[in-house]
Amino acid sequence: MASPPKSICALTTVRNDRMFLRKWVAHYGAALGHENLFVIIDGHDQPVPEGLGGANILRLPHRPAPRAEGDRRRARIMSDVARGLLQVHDMAIATDVDEFLLVDPAQGLGLRDYLSSLRGAAISALGLDVGQHLEREAPLDPERPFLEQRRFAHVSARYTKPVIITRPLTWGSGMHRVKGRNFRIDPQLYLFHFGMVDQTLSADTLADADRLAGGWAGHLARREQLFEIITNAEPRDGDSYFPTARRLQSLLRPLYALNKPGTLPGKPVITIPERFRSLV
Repeated sequence: MASPPKSICALTTVRNDRMFLRKWVAHYGAALGHENLFVIIDGHDQPVPEGLGGANILRLPHRPAPRAEGDRRRARIMSDVARGLLQVHDMAIATDVDEFLLVDPAQGLGLRDYLSSLRGAAISALGLDVGQHLEREAPLDPERPFLEQRRFAHVSARYTKPVIITRPLTWGSGMHRVKGRNFRIDPQLYLFHFGMVDQTLSADTLADADRLAGGWAGHLARREQLFEIITNAEPRDGDSYFPTARRLQSLLRPLYALNKPGTLPGKPVITIPERFRSLV
C-alpha cells in the first residue's frame, strides 16, 4: 500500500540572484505546492522578484561576514527555520538556490510521493555538479530547461548532501552534513547543482562584490575548474556508475568529518541519462 502523501516544505536562502530563484520556486512549487516554499532573502537591499507564485518570503538583515563564518551562520538559520517548520510539516528540504532535488523518473513518482515513502531522520541524494562542456555545448539559454542544454556532470561528494530531514536537526556549514548524524544516500534521489552551468554566467558570479568582500574568490576559482574537468573527461555512462558512486561515497570518508562522503577517485564525469532531460 502506498504511503499517504506527507506535508513537505522546502527552504532556501538567496542574495544577488541573477537566474536561479524563479526556477527554484517553479521546480519545488510544482512538486510540493508554492504555499510550502520558504525563501529567506539575505538583505533588505534585495528586491523581491515577481512571479514567485505565493512562495513565503522572509527578509533578514544582511550582515557581511567571511565565507566560512557566513556559511556557518546560514546553516544555523536554515536549521532554526526548519525546526519551526517541522512543527507543522512532516519533512523539510533545505538547498542552495542553485540546487534541485530530483527523484529518478524511472520510478514513475513525483518528488512528494516518493519522499512520502521514505523513513529516517536525514536523507542524502547523490550529488551531480552540472557544468558546460566548452567544446560541445553552447552558452546557456536561461528560458529553456537546463538539462536539455547540458549533458555532463561531475559526480561530486560536495553535493551529496543530507538536504532532507524529518525531525529537528542541525546542519553543518553549507548543509553538507547533519551534526551528530550519519548520512544515508537514497538510491533514487539526485541533487543537481547548477552553480557552474555556464562559463559566462559563472564569470559574473566571480565578479560579485559581496562575494569578493567575503573572501569567496579562491573558492569560486576552484569551482571554475569544473569546466576543465568536464571538457577534458571521457564521460562514463551515468546509470552504470551511479551504484558505484553511492557505494564509494559511503565507504570513503574524510577523517576530519566521518559523517560526510569522501571525494571519489579520478574526478568522475558521467553522461546524464536521457530521462532527466526536461526536468529542470
